[in-house]
Amino acid sequence: MTQLLNIPIDRSSPVPLYHQVVQGIEGMIRSGALEPGSRLENEIELANRLNLSRPTMRKAMDELVRAGLLVRKRGVGTQVVASQVRRPLELSSLNDDLVRTGQKPSTRVLSFSHGPGLEEQRSTLQLPPGVGVYHFTRLRSVGNKPLALMENWVRDDVAQLSEETLNERGMYDLLRTAGVNFRLAQQRIGAAVADEYQAEMLGCEPGAALVTMERTAVDDTGRNVETGHHVYRADSYSFEMTLVQR
Repeated sequence: MTQLLNIPIDRSSPVPLYHQVVQGIEGMIRSGALEPGSRLENEIELANRLNLSRPTMRKAMDELVRAGLLVRKRGVGTQVVASQVRRPLELSSLNDDLVRTGQKPSTRVLSFSHGPGLEEQRSTLQLPPGVGVYHFTRLRSVGNKPLALMENWVRDDVAQLSEETLNERGMYDLLRTAGVNFRLAQQRIGAAVADEYQAEMLGCEPGAALVTMERTAVDDTGRNVETGHHVYRADSYSFEMTLVQR
């Protein structure tokens, strides 16, 4: 069903007309008035109804498509896409960021082990003799929709972890409660396509786009506390950053 948009246009405002359309549609999407999958009337009809020129309406729709809020589908028209989790680039956890924005994440631990660890992770964490590793994989969801598949290794001399506590609380929350003061992290963000296992866990098609993140976090004593490799659904997740002229 096509949804008619009632967007107030103030021709005396200094805000450009196309941007008023962008703000109106974006506000309806953020508030839930326009749900994911909602089909919009075509640009010509909308332009005529709002008494705007077709180039003005085209510019507004192009901006919303570039922002990832709308998608044009041949034979279907323009639709609202699922809203993304937009995460700032800072030393925080996914769970923290979701809770901060008022969302209710859930976690399912898929695997959990505790032992000496493989040489690759021991080297990354720079572990001394006698220190072991917690190794676990978790599926993080929001609103019953899978969002991230996360694999982590944590040195065992900083906290006691269990499958039960990781199901209930975020990893960084548990480590901070145990007295870990995070100082910095080395992080790499990239892209990949989903293999069959990732697609099954994340509820997408094999070959779908994924955002990847590799991170090693360091505490205020200089210890490499944890390292991990996470993959996120690219249609539901993005990173944000602020660039400063130097």
